[in-house]
Amino acid sequence: MPPTAVRVLFVEDDPLIAESVAAALTAAGMVVHSQADGSDLPAVLDAFRPDIAVLDVMLPGEDGLSLARRVCVPRDVPVVFVTARDAVDDRLSGFDAGADDYLVKPFAVEELLVRLRAVLRRAGRAPQVVQVDDLVLDESAAVAVRAGERLDLTATEFRLLAQLVRHRGRTLSKLQLLTQVWGYEHYDQNLVEVHVSALRRKLEEHGPRIVHTERGIGYVLRADLTPRRDG
Repeated sequence: MPPTAVRVLFVEDDPLIAESVAAALTAAGMVVHSQADGSDLPAVLDAFRPDIAVLDVMLPGEDGLSLARRVCVPRDVPVVFVTARDAVDDRLSGFDAGADDYLVKPFAVEELLVRLRAVLRRAGRAPQVVQVDDLVLDESAAVAVRAGERLDLTATEFRLLAQLVRHRGRTLSKLQLLTQVWGYEHYDQNLVEVHVSALRRKLEEHGPRIVHTERGIGYVLRADLTPRRDG
């Protein structure tokens, strides 16, 4: 895990949700500490030093709203609430408690990731430089370097590479990439193939393949040297 990885504290008492969300955030390159309630939360924050906290509102013992007010906000830790409570008053209570964002269950993990990154950017805590094997990506400067050589990428190729790096180890479909890179899902999906092909050529001028095809699914950035039957 790169030293700049985002550290997420996740307090959720539903073990299935906790496990699935933690796995998805980890796959997106984040470091996650999960716990089922607010026990010893001040000590956990001191030891783990999270960049952001994701709190369920309805927790055993002290609820998430109280934990945010008492522990997270005074320590300047951004908070995103996740809860089944979707009334306007519930949302307002969340923001009154210091929430930076509020997400209603059930939610898509992709949406949680987008919201977390938005909050981190606003808080000035988003990592700007990420390294994956011999690839270094500096999003603030829009610079990508592989094996010490700066890559001559177009703006679209850089955005595409950034999405693959953010989700490294996880396969992204063409539709996901169209939405995330072009912002519009109704373009021809062949557009993704063309840009992935161009991106690969530039990456592979300086090392082995790291953007792999998962046939019938999409593309994944995986920095390993295991031979694959890629397209």
